[in-house]
Amino acid sequence: MTYESAVLYLESAVTEKVSGRQPHRLERMRVLLRELGEPQEKYPTIHVGGTSGKGSTSTMIAAVLSASGKRTGLHTKPHLQSVTERARIDGVPISQDAFGDLLSEMMPAIERTALEYGRPSYYETLLAIAFMYFAQQRVDVAVIEVGLGGLLDGTNVLVPQVSVITNVGLDHTDVLGETLEEIAADKAGIAKIGVPLVTGTQDRAAREVIARQCEEIGAPFYYVAECARITARGGDLRGQAFTVETSLQRSYNLVLPILGRFQQRNAATAIVALERLGDDLRCSVADTERGLERLAIPGRMEYFPGHPGIVFDIAHNPDKARNLADALVEMFGNRRLTFVVAIAQNKDAVGILEPFLGLNASFVFTSFETPGRSAVRPERLAIIANAGGASARTIAMPSEALSVARRNADASGIIVATGSTFLVAHLRNWWVTHVVEKA
Repeated sequence: MTYESAVLYLESAVTEKVSGRQPHRLERMRVLLRELGEPQEKYPTIHVGGTSGKGSTSTMIAAVLSASGKRTGLHTKPHLQSVTERARIDGVPISQDAFGDLLSEMMPAIERTALEYGRPSYYETLLAIAFMYFAQQRVDVAVIEVGLGGLLDGTNVLVPQVSVITNVGLDHTDVLGETLEEIAADKAGIAKIGVPLVTGTQDRAAREVIARQCEEIGAPFYYVAECARITARGGDLRGQAFTVETSLQRSYNLVLPILGRFQQRNAATAIVALERLGDDLRCSVADTERGLERLAIPGRMEYFPGHPGIVFDIAHNPDKARNLADALVEMFGNRRLTFVVAIAQNKDAVGILEPFLGLNASFVFTSFETPGRSAVRPERLAIIANAGGASARTIAMPSEALSVARRNADASGIIVATGSTFLVAHLRNWWVTHVVEKA
């Protein structure tokens, strides 16, 4: 199977919105992996969930493990440019040829699973590819990000070395529950008997739900704020410096080449989780400092200087949007912002836009096209922004929306491309191709 035919097959299986409501979807994943020979059991894992920050935290943990000399697999979602990004080893995605070959090899198992449980979804298939690739490549360890929630997510087949819940916020309420406590209960479903669980959840009620679940099943519980203290040491638009001191009497002097103070909390969460690994995987302070110093997370508070400059950030839920808004004020003060935004139909558009409406900003709302997904109409987003007192216009084509934003922005201003992953991926690719590579 070629890479192109593999992508076409996957796109025809985009059924995650349906799959998310199916109570037996985890059983289908279990059957698929059993048909594949349980690849996820052939290496130790770290399991990372949460409403926001789980992708960054997973990437941080993997970067440190790689810096320590461990051959490290990493599965995160969503991807920015290619599905191959969902199966990386030491930061390098699976090749397109290997991706196509691996999916072809898996097809008999997929077809046998489909006979009883229906065709595995787009997400389940990509997750199984990552598990298989890591097993075939004999990784020393793999870091696996939860897809949706926890209890019934396809990743919850794992019995990891450490579980992580970065935080709990309101997202996917149609599937996970309408309150923070209900969502926390679903996310706490990744807790396993005897496996340490680390959380940075700041909401007390949600954190208590997770702690109770851990107590009931016998999973050691660690709250990051009680295990680590963060002291900022400064920073600029190239990154930030801070110290993390932990309850294990370790002190990490970190230089993080990514922006946003919330990333300091993610780094502390990653460190507390890494400290709970066994002796065979535990990393030194020097490994940790070196791994985080080399960190790169495209599309997460990613800044390109210019006149105007531009920030790419996937803020597709209210929690991520609040973090982005705080980081923009922290980084750029009262400089004029021009947002280019598209939001997926199943997201909380009002909750995502609300943190941005009080900023010194104007808005260009746009859309996106991708198989199996639809965007909120730009006109609807403009109505929300206008109701909040903000200036807004609508342009259907994303690249045209970015071009208009660039023409109208102050030379000293900042363009912020955010909202849907699909929009950020499209505009970032356009920017790198048409601006960065031609500079």
